[in-house]
Amino acid sequence: MELSHTFVAPRPLASQDAKTLALASLGGALEFYDFVIFVFFTAALGHLFFPPDMPEWLGQLQAFGIFAAGYLFRPLGGIVMAHFGDKFGRKRMFTLSVALMAVPTLMIGLLPTYETLAYGAPLLLLLMRILQGVAIGGEVPGAWVFVSEHVPFKRIGLACSLLTMGLSAGILLGSVVATTVNTVYTKAEVLEFAWRIPFLLGGIFGLAVVYLRRWLQETPVFEEISHLKQVSKLPIKDLMKTNRADIVISVFVSWLITACVVVIMLMTPTLLSRIYQIPMVLTIQANTAATIGLCFGVMTMGVACDRFGPSRVAMLGVPVLIAAFYGLYVGVGINREWLLPLYAFAGFAAGVVSIVPIVMIRSFPAAVRFTGISVCYNVTYAVAGGLTPVVIPLLTQVTPLAPAHYVAVATFCGMVAAIAHGRRTRDRF
Repeated sequence: MELSHTFVAPRPLASQDAKTLALASLGGALEFYDFVIFVFFTAALGHLFFPPDMPEWLGQLQAFGIFAAGYLFRPLGGIVMAHFGDKFGRKRMFTLSVALMAVPTLMIGLLPTYETLAYGAPLLLLLMRILQGVAIGGEVPGAWVFVSEHVPFKRIGLACSLLTMGLSAGILLGSVVATTVNTVYTKAEVLEFAWRIPFLLGGIFGLAVVYLRRWLQETPVFEEISHLKQVSKLPIKDLMKTNRADIVISVFVSWLITACVVVIMLMTPTLLSRIYQIPMVLTIQANTAATIGLCFGVMTMGVACDRFGPSRVAMLGVPVLIAAFYGLYVGVGINREWLLPLYAFAGFAAGVVSIVPIVMIRSFPAAVRFTGISVCYNVTYAVAGGLTPVVIPLLTQVTPLAPAHYVAVATFCGMVAAIAHGRRTRDRF
C-alpha cells in the first residue's frame, strides 16, 4: 500500500479550527497537569510512602523512580491507542486518554501512606503512576495529530505550538498549585494532608475534560483516507516497512523534548534546591517564571517554524538553549538572586521544543502518522525520560553541572536530527 502524506487543503483558519484548538489545548493542559503534579511533591511523597528511617535522599530517589515508571509504561498506552487511532479514528482515542488519566490521579489523592499500609502504599502509588503513563502515552501524540489534521498545512506550526503551549500551561498550573500549597500550608500540614489537594483537583479537572472533548469532531484527514480506503490494516507493520529513516530522525528529536521537559522544567526545582540549598518554595516560584517563559517561547518558535522551517529554528534555538541552561546552573552557584531571571530565560529558550511535533508530523504519512509519532515519542520517553530522573540525581554527586551536560548532549542530537529532516523533506513540502 502506498501511503499518502495527506494534509488539509490550503485555506485560512476557520472558526471551527479555533474551537478545536481551544478545546484540545485546554484538555492537554489539564491532562499534563495531572501527569506532572507528581514531580512537584516528590519530597513529600518520598517521606510519606517509604520507611521513616530511610535517608531523605534515598526516599527522594525512590519517589523519582516511581515518577519515572510513568515514562517506562508510556509506549504501551501510546502504541495501543495509536493503532486504534490510525484504524478507527483520532477522536475516540483522544477522549479515552484523558479518562484514563483522571481516575488514577484522583486515586493518588486518596491513597493511604506507608504509616497506614506499609509497603502496600508505595506499590499502589506505583500502580497509579503506571496507569498515568499509559494514558499520557496516547494523549500527547494523539493531540499533535488531531490538531495538525484540522488546520491548513501552513498553520501546523501555529496549531502545534498552541497545543504545546497548553501542555506547558499544564506544567505552569502544577507549579502554581504546588507554590500555593507550599505557601499557604506549613511543611507539617503539607505532609499531613495538603499534598493530597493537587491530586484531587487534577482528577476533577480530568473528568471535566472528558465531557468537553465530546464536542470535538473527527479530523478531515482521517475522514479523507477512510473515504479513499487508505486506512492501514496494520499500521506498525507499514510504518517499519516504509519509514525507517523517519523513525531514526523522530527518535532523536524526541530526545530533545524529553531533556527540556524532564530536566529543565520538572527536575530542576528539586535539583537546585538540593545542590545549592535554596528553599523549595523559591525554586518552585522560579519554575513558574520559567514555565511562563516556555509558553512564550513555544509560541514564538512554533510560528517561526511555519515561516522558516523547523531545521532553521533548531539551528538558532538549540545553541541559545544550551547557553541559557549552563548559565542557570553556573549563575545560581555564584549568586542565588539570579535564580528567577536565569530560569525564566532558560524556560523561554526551551520553547525550541516546538520543532518536535512539526518534524514528526511532516515525516509520517497520514495512514501511519499516529502510530509513527507515538512509537518514536513514547519509546524515547520511556528510555530517556525513565532513566534521567534516576541517573541525574546520582551524577550531581559528581558535578553540579550534570543536568546542563545532559541537556547539551540531548538537544544537540535533536538539532542534528531536525537538520537531517529538513534536507530529506525539502522537495516533498
